[in-house]
Amino acid sequence: MIRKAVMLMSAFLVAFCGSTLEPARGQNPRKKISASPQFPEAPAAFDNRSNGMVDDQTHGADQGKFEEIENVADGLGPLYNAQSCRECHQNPTSGGGSQVTELRVGHLGPDHRFFNPDIPIARGTEIISGRTLVNDRAICPSAAFPDTEIQERVPDSETVRTTRISLSLMGDGFVEAVSDQTLIDLAGTQCKSSHGKICGLVIYVPIIEAPGRAAVGRFGWKNQHASLLSFSGDAYLNEMGITTTLFPDEVTKLCNTVAEPNDKPGPDGLADVDHFARFIRSLKAPPQDMTLAKTLAAMRGSVLFDKIGCAVCHVRTLATAPAGTKINGGAFTIPAALGSKAFHPYGDFLLHDVGTGDGIVIPTAEHYGRAARQMPNQCSPENFQKTRNRVRTAPLWGMRLRPRLMHDGASTTLRDAILRHAGEADHATHDFRKLAAKEQEEMLEFLKSL
Repeated sequence: MIRKAVMLMSAFLVAFCGSTLEPARGQNPRKKISASPQFPEAPAAFDNRSNGMVDDQTHGADQGKFEEIENVADGLGPLYNAQSCRECHQNPTSGGGSQVTELRVGHLGPDHRFFNPDIPIARGTEIISGRTLVNDRAICPSAAFPDTEIQERVPDSETVRTTRISLSLMGDGFVEAVSDQTLIDLAGTQCKSSHGKICGLVIYVPIIEAPGRAAVGRFGWKNQHASLLSFSGDAYLNEMGITTTLFPDEVTKLCNTVAEPNDKPGPDGLADVDHFARFIRSLKAPPQDMTLAKTLAAMRGSVLFDKIGCAVCHVRTLATAPAGTKINGGAFTIPAALGSKAFHPYGDFLLHDVGTGDGIVIPTAEHYGRAARQMPNQCSPENFQKTRNRVRTAPLWGMRLRPRLMHDGASTTLRDAILRHAGEADHATHDFRKLAAKEQEEMLEFLKSL
């Protein structure tokens, strides 16, 4: 069943965006069979240079903003996790992932639906609600506020608890430029070809910079954003406590001394959050280690990766919409550097239940701010509840540079991560266990090249 799903999925991807096919069993694994790609390859490298969306000088200046340390005078906090984007997105260079995790909690109500936590601060005089994130740091008590303690701590009532590891942002400009319909079709093909056993969940989420508009989510472990500008504004507020025109409301006013919004446009008309989004959109994709990928063992492992069904969700190749296409509710137009490009994320950017779901539902007030008060019609509350035990398929590109794997970073070897898969991935895990020891090692060699 899973093998049939892989074959159908591969046919869909080759027809849609072209690919490089691996040799079938019995063929020389050193000889690749190439299908003529319909689109040029997206640039991939760890060289700190632009993917072509902007010039390298502009990209370098945007990187400087991305790496800039925020202080209390800039609006840091009052509750926060980090002082810089780079703090959580740096390995092996700015925009990559890291070992940094964030804490999220909540609880189930009598109806077994997920509820966001109520976190008391300032000795219980204020309750933080509407978020699942628990910030690890606070700007007070301090010299200015010696008697005000606002550190968040998890109450015993919040029995659903998880950590999430920081994601890599490299190549996300190409991910943003994938059309909604491509992801919808991908989910439909998965479900149909597997007879309902593997069905990626598509959710529509608000575009903060285009009020009233929505698009298919693809960023964050719960696919809570479709736009990199929305994603950047969310992180700037909830991870660093910096308010913007997109997210102008502080989580708490205690200890707050900087006028809102903290992030204001500079002489070029762009605020820091605009530079962040442009920097991410200009990042190249993570490259594969082709020296390792060309070894006999890795090439055989690549065939096995498809054979046991991993590629159903860890999709090898996707393609972006044409240049000039308006996305994000019309707020962004795909430039030539990002349009009609093939890239290789080894992920489908859909939500799946693979037995590792963290139990957390997307908190709308946290991720969408004022937009959560009147959500677009496409943003279904029931679909949001369905995210509880689902997480986005982890794209495997750049995985060789991550010693901590899965959404929580709790798996520390490739074998552990594979064997941890269950639910929709149960058949693939079962087939991996059935492989001969040598075949398992070959597949691990292939994964080490990603």
